[in-house]
Amino acid sequence: MRVVPSARPRKLAKVPFVELADGRLQGVVSSGSDIGRVYVSSVEAGTYAFACSTNNNRPCGGARGWFCNHIRALVGEAVLQYGAERVARYLKVEVAEEPDADAVTDAMTATRPAQGDRSAAAQVFSRFLRHLAYLELEPTTVPLPEMQWFPTTRAVA
Repeated sequence: MRVVPSARPRKLAKVPFVELADGRLQGVVSSGSDIGRVYVSSVEAGTYAFACSTNNNRPCGGARGWFCNHIRALVGEAVLQYGAERVARYLKVEVAEEPDADAVTDAMTATRPAQGDRSAAAQVFSRFLRHLAYLELEPTTVPLPEMQWFPTTRAVA
């Protein structure tokens, strides 16, 4: 499996987890007002149905009929992580030749997307917590069985 490097470096404080998976752009976004709260946000590919809720599954107050700031931040960080072209292609967004995060967001909101199902939030948050658990491990050179799918830097004969 080939690992694609980040399009540009990004800061993890605002959006610590972002992924293109399960037919959605999804991730975890930090709250701007409460350091102990995070939001699980997602946008469905093709329909742009969106969902945003806290880690306790309470709905986001800003996601009422339009993209909230958490979803906008998620799109922006996804563009930094994967590049605008890849994000637009995955979400099936038609944008100009040189898209950026604003162009991708504007194209999706122009279609007046509906609020989507928040049921995937638990799975996304669980994957985020699993990724955080790796940060707590002591440094070692011993292989971790669950990480063996990661490619190595040495050539395989």
